[in-house]
Amino acid sequence: MSSIPMIEQTAGKGAARAAQRGLGSRRRGAPGGTMRRPGFLTYGFLGAVILGSVFPLWWSFLVGSHDSSVISQGVPLVPGGNFVANAATVLDSIPFWKALGNSVLVSTVTAFSVVLFSTLAGFAFAKLRFRGSKALLVFVIATMAVPTQLGVVPLFIVMAKLGWTGSLWAVIVPGVVTAFGVFWMTQYLRDALPDELIEAVRIDGASMIQAFWYVGLPAARPAAAMLALFTFVATWTNFFWPFIVLDPSNPTLPVALQLLQAAHFVDYSIVLAGAVLSTIPLLLLFAVAGRQLVSGIMQGAVKG
Repeated sequence: MSSIPMIEQTAGKGAARAAQRGLGSRRRGAPGGTMRRPGFLTYGFLGAVILGSVFPLWWSFLVGSHDSSVISQGVPLVPGGNFVANAATVLDSIPFWKALGNSVLVSTVTAFSVVLFSTLAGFAFAKLRFRGSKALLVFVIATMAVPTQLGVVPLFIVMAKLGWTGSLWAVIVPGVVTAFGVFWMTQYLRDALPDELIEAVRIDGASMIQAFWYVGLPAARPAAAMLALFTFVATWTNFFWPFIVLDPSNPTLPVALQLLQAAHFVDYSIVLAGAVLSTIPLLLLFAVAGRQLVSGIMQGAVKG
């Protein structure tokens, strides 16, 4: 506000009035203003998205807290008192703890490897100049258009020749790097990491690997955090390929939950209780790492 009298003294009353109108329009939320607040429609849309995201989990808990006799009479509207009993049935019917350990191992190793190799490839595509880099990047991106189902038969043959069928290696190795991860990290590093910074590190005597480790990797932290989260969740919920290549005695959680349908003839109270149990680790992950992920994204946005 102290700048308005100064403008009036130096440029006249007309310029001061124009500046005052511009300040008022920014405060009222005019386009380009910094004081604009979200309106009712924005909060309503976000609330609808949140409710739509929470509803499947709430519905699973609602059905999983009743028994089959209550469900056969109609849709329950309030939670029942049988969730603990249904959860105990899930633990007794399938190798739940072994499947949980397998899912944690596969998801963690896959997320770590995808972040590492995708960041390496993204750094190379974004900051290194070599012949055929653009064509190679286009080829990598084009592989995302190939349906996963088309590669199942040759992939299974390769796993069988390696003797990995029934082993967790058959699930981990094919997912150590993804085309989406390479594209994601390439686009982020191309804009977030200045070429001058890499040149300065190289002039100081660092190798290209050292430049990646001490400069590229810290700069890629926000995008790497989101890629790790996406990969972990996608691997945790993956059912198609683990169901084909793993044995029922050594399953991941989605494969183990499928066994509930055969054991209980699609008793939805048991099946959905198992689904809720398999979702709890993901909720804990979001609760523990959510704040760090958001802070990392905001730091990256401010730096950009």
